[in-house]
Amino acid sequence: MTAPTYEKLTPPASGTRVTTGPDGRWNIPDDPIVTLIRGDGIGRDVGAAPGITTCAVRVLDAAIAKTYGGKRRIHWFDAHAGDVARELYFPDVKDEQVASLNEEEQRKLYLPDDTLKAFEYYSLGLKGPLTTPIGGGFRSINVYLRLRFDLYACVRPVRYFKGVEAPNKRADKVNMVIFRENTEDVYCGIEAKSGSDKAKRIIALLKDMGYNVPASSGIGIKPMSPEGSKRLIRMALRFAIDKKLPSVTLMHKGNIMKFTEGAFKDWGYELARDEFRGHVVSEDEVNKGADAKGKVVLKDRIADSMFQQVQLRPEEYSVIATPNLNGDYLSDAAAAMVGGIGLAAGANIGDKAAMFEATHGTAPKYTGLNRANPGAVLLSGVLLLEHLGWDEAAKKVTNAVEAAFAESDETARRGPGGKLHVTYDIARQFPGYGEKAGASSSDFADRVITHL
Repeated sequence: MTAPTYEKLTPPASGTRVTTGPDGRWNIPDDPIVTLIRGDGIGRDVGAAPGITTCAVRVLDAAIAKTYGGKRRIHWFDAHAGDVARELYFPDVKDEQVASLNEEEQRKLYLPDDTLKAFEYYSLGLKGPLTTPIGGGFRSINVYLRLRFDLYACVRPVRYFKGVEAPNKRADKVNMVIFRENTEDVYCGIEAKSGSDKAKRIIALLKDMGYNVPASSGIGIKPMSPEGSKRLIRMALRFAIDKKLPSVTLMHKGNIMKFTEGAFKDWGYELARDEFRGHVVSEDEVNKGADAKGKVVLKDRIADSMFQQVQLRPEEYSVIATPNLNGDYLSDAAAAMVGGIGLAAGANIGDKAAMFEATHGTAPKYTGLNRANPGAVLLSGVLLLEHLGWDEAAKKVTNAVEAAFAESDETARRGPGGKLHVTYDIARQFPGYGEKAGASSSDFADRVITHL
């Protein structure tokens, strides 16, 4: 693949491109180039105030240098998306003009061709939060990237960090990784507006098939295929096997949607039988006396029941594989159990590209204030390090983050008034402290670096 040329981007002067081989394995150099999208709102730098993405990158660079003594390094390639991209590439387009643009024109406004070319060529990216346009036209930068580059698995680890005043009393038992299918289900974008010609045609077809749908309905279509479901579940099972985790749970609403979510469950068991027989045993087989020692137990749970069980018995769930919408809800709910989405890391991974990004949004009211928690972007960077195979550096970052939380917890336990080294969202959860007691984003990053 020939290196692309850019309108407004300048690639790093050094560093090596990450590639994938014909066998699907990633070829990771010691000096990979990673596309960096700092993001909007709290993600971007404003004047002297660093955004959370910059704070996170500083910690990642320090951890790599500390761990490998200069033998390994990430070369960051700054690219742009969201409002930042619009300001750079199309500064003359006014807000009132945006609605008149077609979907592809709006896409270029918020996600320039430069950025797409950079990510396609270099394969890996770290991304801060981005503004999602509301209403018609271009739907979502995140969704577009996932579909364009077939990033079919949204991987969201959720774990408790000692020292975080979490709202759920079972939070210390939470340590799970959610694999959410990214490209199918209701998020794939097949919709027809109420009253539109497309909606009328679909409703007429449904009527011919014997379904009674109100003529005024908007329509959303929920496709789920065995290929799309199996590759997501395959990744979840391989992860559990490689990490020696005890179980994978298929979360679904198959009792109602039998041919989509119910099929997701059935395809999962079929995959386990066909490809993982020596490594996976079903929960039903275990209940009938099968030996689960050294194997991953595959089980399934109805979606509404799953929300209850992750709160009552979170220790029973180490890996969860689920369709798109379920996974969106569950990952945010699980993150709330352990302190909020300020700590919710994420990765969108395909066979040839991977983008690592925070789960939360742009929090525009905190833009430029150096107050927001960089933890979610930082922990997404930890997933990037693990993807590179740099597990030693990843573990250093995770331990340092937990150490920063733990020392603030000890300070808070001595009573209000002590200096906290965590950002406002964590500080306000300690009894006697409000959000004004929190440290700045950059101070928190400094404290994490101290603990490296």
